[in-house]
Amino acid sequence: MIKKIQFDQLTPGMFVHDLNCDWMSHPFARNQFMVRSDEDLQKIANAGIHDLYIDTSKGLDVENAPTKAEVDAQLEAELEAIGSQRPEIVRISIAEELAKAKKIHSQAAQIVQDVMKDVRLGHAINVENVAPLVEDITGSVMRNNGALISLLKIKNKDDYTFLHSVSVCTLMVTFCHALQMDTDITREAGVGGLLHDLGKMKVPDSILNKPGKLTDEEFAIIRQHPMDGYNILVATPGVGNIPLDITRHHHERMDGSGYPDKLPGDQISTLSQMAAIVDVYDAITADRCYHKGMPPTEALKKMWEWSKFHFNPQLMQLFMRTVGIYPVGTLVRLESGKIGVVTEQSEKNMLTPKVKVMFSTKSNTFITPHEVDLSKPLGMGGGDKIVSHEDPLKWQIVPERYLA
Repeated sequence: MIKKIQFDQLTPGMFVHDLNCDWMSHPFARNQFMVRSDEDLQKIANAGIHDLYIDTSKGLDVENAPTKAEVDAQLEAELEAIGSQRPEIVRISIAEELAKAKKIHSQAAQIVQDVMKDVRLGHAINVENVAPLVEDITGSVMRNNGALISLLKIKNKDDYTFLHSVSVCTLMVTFCHALQMDTDITREAGVGGLLHDLGKMKVPDSILNKPGKLTDEEFAIIRQHPMDGYNILVATPGVGNIPLDITRHHHERMDGSGYPDKLPGDQISTLSQMAAIVDVYDAITADRCYHKGMPPTEALKKMWEWSKFHFNPQLMQLFMRTVGIYPVGTLVRLESGKIGVVTEQSEKNMLTPKVKVMFSTKSNTFITPHEVDLSKPLGMGGGDKIVSHEDPLKWQIVPERYLA
């Protein structure tokens, strides 16, 4: 049985099923392992882990600890309450914006790649193209934020670092826009998102893309990247305080367990708290050589659980409202047995988006694609509801094809 326990209940002889944090927050090769020593306990404590899941069928038990099913039921109820809030409203359809968004996304990846290449070669970096790019991203977000968001999962192992930076920039601009922040602040936050991982160019590829367990020394090198990036930007003319702050502090955590400065929440700027959320969200939803990306909805649920210690819960709620409980581009199964892709958030409720369906699980065949508005009743284009998210690979469906 899988149970959730507090760290102070963990003892050698228990089998960890899930460390209940993002992979960059702990030094273990995997989330599942037997706790064999006080040294293991100390490593878990040093990672700032307050609660975690154990498998009682493989190790010692904790009586009266809640089961994973009980915890999941509570989280689902909390997400349903959050999801009933009104989401952000877009201005034009995703089909109208998608072609522009694809062009901006491609240009952004190239610009970030050029900047990071300069860092790797030890050259002075040129950021003159960054601000105009962020303006283009902001324009796309204001027209329809779902277009760029739907492209964020498109990454491969060779250009992951570049595209992750584009994703963080896009999500930061979207987040700031949803919070109605000042235009100049939004632009600077976008620049910070685009440049936040420059320090990773100082990390050897053998460590950055290592599929197996990192040694303590390698993990320490990885954790140097925020300061390395900060030092690069400090020496770069024209970089403002907001990008510097985001670059240095996007791995800080509300409980003070983050790095490099171990700042408690009240000392972390709002924008760096936001950057921490979007950085983890994009990282854990991406496929890497060492882990399978979570579906966006599952990632939001886990991050909401982690927000008790690691993220600002109020900002986490606002982020979920910004991207939607079922973000645009998410493949979902409906109660009717149809499979479809989320194309637009509802004006009333994040749990009732518009979905373009294209497959029937009852007949196990593709059907003529058509849109279902889950906010409407039966007979008016709706009358269905989402019951789960689905893996596109399982159904051999490319969601992006149904957004245009």
